[in-house]
Amino acid sequence: MKKREFLKVAGMSGLGITGPARVLGSDNKQHLVSEDRKQIFNMSGYAAPKLNTVRIGYIGLGNRGSGAIKRIVHLENIEVVGVADILPDKAAGAKKELEKSGQHPEIYSGSADAWKKLCDRKDVDLIYICTPWALHTPMALYAMEQGKHVAVEIPAALTVDECWKLVETSEKTKKHCMMLENCCYDFFELLTLNMTRQGFFGEIIHVEGAYIHDIFDSLFQKDKRFELWRLKENLRNGNLYPTHGLGPVAQILDINRGDKMDYLVSVSSNDFMMQSKARELAATDSYFEKYAQKSFRGNMNTTTIKTNKGKTIMLQHDVSSPRPYSRLHTLSGTKGSAQKYPLPEDGTQGRISQGHEWLNATEFKKLEARYQPEIIKRVGELAKKVGGHGGMDFLMDWRLIDCLRNGLPLDQDVYDAAAWSVISPLSEWSVANRSNSIDIPDFTNGAWKKNRPVDITLKGGGNTGVKP
Repeated sequence: MKKREFLKVAGMSGLGITGPARVLGSDNKQHLVSEDRKQIFNMSGYAAPKLNTVRIGYIGLGNRGSGAIKRIVHLENIEVVGVADILPDKAAGAKKELEKSGQHPEIYSGSADAWKKLCDRKDVDLIYICTPWALHTPMALYAMEQGKHVAVEIPAALTVDECWKLVETSEKTKKHCMMLENCCYDFFELLTLNMTRQGFFGEIIHVEGAYIHDIFDSLFQKDKRFELWRLKENLRNGNLYPTHGLGPVAQILDINRGDKMDYLVSVSSNDFMMQSKARELAATDSYFEKYAQKSFRGNMNTTTIKTNKGKTIMLQHDVSSPRPYSRLHTLSGTKGSAQKYPLPEDGTQGRISQGHEWLNATEFKKLEARYQPEIIKRVGELAKKVGGHGGMDFLMDWRLIDCLRNGLPLDQDVYDAAAWSVISPLSEWSVANRSNSIDIPDFTNGAWKKNRPVDITLKGGGNTGVKP
């Protein structure tokens, strides 16, 4: 087939697989491969000009956004310029909260596009996006086009097209686009990353990540989810939320920085709970009648990925079954292994092994002291006090501001945002096509071969102050 011809495959257009990508077919499977595209500018390792004070605008002030503004006031050298939310009471509440700490943001609310006025301001350096998933890419694109760095909640994009647009816009504008994958900053994840970088586990062979979180009832709560947006997302069948599990293990494997993800296969169980719940609610509430006949995603999705260097990644996603919370975070190397969940009962962060048995608590604590990352030594205790999923949210925010202030490359760049997010639409395609394999686009356009890992275990520039 000619370079810019496309083989139309059922379901592809619905996943947004158009634009700078094409689908190639064979007898029993389909592959998505990157169209030849010249990289505009390599954002991996890019250090933007230093910002003495980082001026921030927040869009979306619900659950994640309200937590973000409470954390940011613990950092010095920041100014919250504006807050935006379609719901006026949310914006007003955020302003009132910020005023307690001496911040006086302007409110942008009352219309679906009021947030654009915040992005248009000349005195904003960073737009921090915490809205429903479908708004992430449009808002990030607009903000970068207005000359702003972007920090966007997960997932950064929902389609392959959106992933490519984020990449191309970040390269064109030379503005950072960081996905706010907070799990990369959890304590055990940082510890195992530091141990990997220092060779403790040898060559990493296989890793596992997951998002297993029983939020079943909340999916149907009209007062909790704006227009039940997250329930609507579950009408798609695949791994809808891959980045919590994938982000930390992708950094361990140096994905986009020495290795890349080549292809995946994905399989979902049937839905045994969501449709029946919708029908149960529809019997007494007409609001749910439109969902009663819908087909929802399977309870459990399992996606397997192979990398260019022959390593494997296993991801799982389940938000409906009554199971204990788990992100797995498992890694297996030639000299040792680690596993976080289920959380140990001895009070340690996780499990480490260099043989047939896990090390005991005393041995673990010795390793923890030896390999404790510098970022934890510097702000770890404060992070635990400030909170945000045990402190990892604060570590993420501190590191982001420190990098912007000191002109350092960000830990997560736009290629990570795209590669980690694209697993969702590609897993949908695989599930819909009897779990056939599908190629994962190389958003770096070959630069992964020379890109260098960013060591987020370091303490950073070191001059970003924190308030008591």
